[in-house]
Amino acid sequence: MKVGIVGLGFRLGYLARVFSALVPGFKIVGYVDDAPAGMVTLEKHNIDPGKQFASIEEMAKAEKLDLLMIGSPNHLHLTHLKAGLALGLKIFCEKPVVISEDETIELLELLRESGGVDRVMVGLVLRYAPLYIDLRNALSSGQLGDIASIEASEHIAPYHGAFFMRDWRRYTEYSGCFMLEKCCHDLDLYQGAVGARPSRVASFGGRKSFVPGNAVNTNSEVYHVKPSGWMGSDKVFDSDADIIDYQTALIEYQNGVSMTFHTNLNVPDLFRRFCVIGSKGMAEGDFVRNFLKVHDAYTSDCLVDKTYENTELSDHSGADERMVADIAAHLTTGAPLPVSVLDALEAGLTAIKIDEARVTKSVVDMAPVWARFDAALNGTS
Repeated sequence: MKVGIVGLGFRLGYLARVFSALVPGFKIVGYVDDAPAGMVTLEKHNIDPGKQFASIEEMAKAEKLDLLMIGSPNHLHLTHLKAGLALGLKIFCEKPVVISEDETIELLELLRESGGVDRVMVGLVLRYAPLYIDLRNALSSGQLGDIASIEASEHIAPYHGAFFMRDWRRYTEYSGCFMLEKCCHDLDLYQGAVGARPSRVASFGGRKSFVPGNAVNTNSEVYHVKPSGWMGSDKVFDSDADIIDYQTALIEYQNGVSMTFHTNLNVPDLFRRFCVIGSKGMAEGDFVRNFLKVHDAYTSDCLVDKTYENTELSDHSGADERMVADIAAHLTTGAPLPVSVLDALEAGLTAIKIDEARVTKSVVDMAPVWARFDAALNGTS
């Protein structure tokens, strides 16, 4: 499998290691990146990065690529997707796919015109997590009945929050917004579980932790554990970031299910929790503390009580390995994937509108958004 990479950052350096370990014949033949932060991972594991190229077009001309992997900063994804689709390549794109509503519509039109929906795969790795698969099994088996409401969170450790304040992700013009950059995973998971799109969203948040008044021990190692890449800075509490560091969202789905979602960048005792409550039972789980419990509403009996282990290759309890295996099978045999680029675009657009609700201090009606989405996808706009 000949692979070209555009945007050889930390994430794709890590994924290249997983691919190399699990997929026979995986070979990086080239990369496009002037400052490849992920190179250190490749060197550590003796993975040949191939030749450096100035552009995707130059790389594709020199090598017959089986897969183009996009891990560039978010604001460059659309440009790189356009190039890959124009060349007829199979593409893997890290999340989020694009950073705005207009970019979403532009990509949908391009996917329709190029027949590219099945050519673009996305890095929503938690769809492959054993914990999430077990949650979906509990739903499909009827253990929860009809979902009524969900409480969920994604919390970020102080060292990781400091990374966001120092990395290129600190600028919304590059990341889109924090909810999009970090939490589109979670929005996708619960949108998939609910089986419906959001109908209305509201949101509240701001920045209270990473501000100058809290700048104590700013040189402490904890705030610099995770290295920054492109556009990196050493500043943490006095960063020029325009992203926020806490946010709460309220979502009502088209089938009446409601969800509260909370994120914060300064949580020392981590959890990434959900509680899905239905007419017949409830499921409580945590992607950090690695457990899932399902209880029956009538008897209070515990129907499922499972724990999960991270692996040598994955901090997601084996999800990265499953994703890599499924992508390899999809490329070689056409096997289906559990998540599509359309799922990713829907989750991304939800995140974008949640942040719009925060900024405008309003409840955003999603009906016009989905009408525009479907018109672009179906060519009826």
